[in-house]
Amino acid sequence: MARRRTVSDSVLVAAPPSAVYALVSDPTRTPEYSPENRGARTDHTGSLPVGAVFTGSNERRGFRWITECVVTAADPDQRFAFRVRAIGGARRRVRAGIAGWEHLLEPAVLPDGTPGTRVTQTWTDERTMPDPVARLFDAVATRGPFADFQRRNLATSLQRLRAVVEADVEA
Repeated sequence: MARRRTVSDSVLVAAPPSAVYALVSDPTRTPEYSPENRGARTDHTGSLPVGAVFTGSNERRGFRWITECVVTAADPDQRFAFRVRAIGGARRRVRAGIAGWEHLLEPAVLPDGTPGTRVTQTWTDERTMPDPVARLFDAVATRGPFADFQRRNLATSLQRLRAVVEADVEA
């Protein structure tokens, strides 16, 4: 059976798209809502432009790794996306297709009638390894199919993202 390569989830946020974009387009703020990200480094401040490179520090169940990412879309108040193009330790990284991440922002009306934003976060598996090898890796790294693991991560990430953005707007 072929592995699922794309997972998406959405949340309604009581804030304008500009407030959401300010958060998701600045990787140094990702630890505020991501279950795995512990920090990011970049030569830029604030929202990153297309082509900008950043490194992310990540942790899962005591395992730590670094990713090298490049911004692939930076449409203010609409869409921010990046690709993970390398993964590994501080000195050695495997350069290969790893994953793509996207935040799509759409103006929306909340259930109470106030304006807000629908945030859709999408993860795409860009690994080129054969499915049997991926299943073995996934069983060790995430205790099951990676897509199932990412579905849970996206749900957690989006709930935290909503809380951070709404707190920022209230402040």
